[in-house]
Amino acid sequence: MKKNYFIIVLSALIVFPFYALFAQNQNSNIKTGKSKVSFGADLVSRYVWRGMQLGGNAPNIQPTITYSYGGFEVGVWGSFSLAGSNYSDEGDLYISQSFANQMFTVTLTDYFFPVEFGTYKYFDYRKDSTGHVFEGAFTYNGVEKFPLTAMIAVNFYGADAARIESDPGSNEFNQKTGIQYSTYLELGYPFKVSSIDFNTFIGFNLTTPKKADNSTGYVGETGFYGDRIGVVNLGFTASKSIPITNKFALPVNISLITNPLSGKIFFVFGISI
Repeated sequence: MKKNYFIIVLSALIVFPFYALFAQNQNSNIKTGKSKVSFGADLVSRYVWRGMQLGGNAPNIQPTITYSYGGFEVGVWGSFSLAGSNYSDEGDLYISQSFANQMFTVTLTDYFFPVEFGTYKYFDYRKDSTGHVFEGAFTYNGVEKFPLTAMIAVNFYGADAARIESDPGSNEFNQKTGIQYSTYLELGYPFKVSSIDFNTFIGFNLTTPKKADNSTGYVGETGFYGDRIGVVNLGFTASKSIPITNKFALPVNISLITNPLSGKIFFVFGISI
């Protein structure tokens, strides 16, 4: 029953907004009043998320499509490695609502990595076998005079758990000690220099992973972001639009990202279409 419940909810999240758009505008325009559909894609030299490199050591293509109405938004986002199927791809669903004049946003995200969780089925939402991770996030979007942003995100269901198994070398994850509730906090501050937009950021892992008590001595998995509390995402992104013709400019960005907790550094280039 729980599996069917999640299928119904996700189907509603995907279908209803686009049905509502069609009902409002049968002339197939993508924008009517406050209603809008957007789609596009980014090409990045590396896929780095919250201080972690995902999608292999290769460029990634990241398509997205969203439907928004006022402060409400629902979307699908993915990242697919150009190195081939040996690296993790990703397909995410999200729904968000902004309020108080867009000052605050609440977001629910369903993360899914089809290659990494190759033994799992997409519509398996059982807590002990799902390859999905559900995250709830609350964001303060700042104000014009002081545009400091803050976001806290918590994994509350799915494949974010310390697992115990009789054979730690096995690929079968049969039992879990419970959700880790991996928690991430990020502060950001945007500013502009000449025609270049900058965004500085610092992100923290706030979770100490659970340790599993088992006769094998296997202590289970760490949390999403690391094995101890600390800074996992520190750096900046610089972006601008480069004129190509009189009517078209190509958005490009460069990010310098460090992960002090793991000792990693990344320099990423991206373009948007």
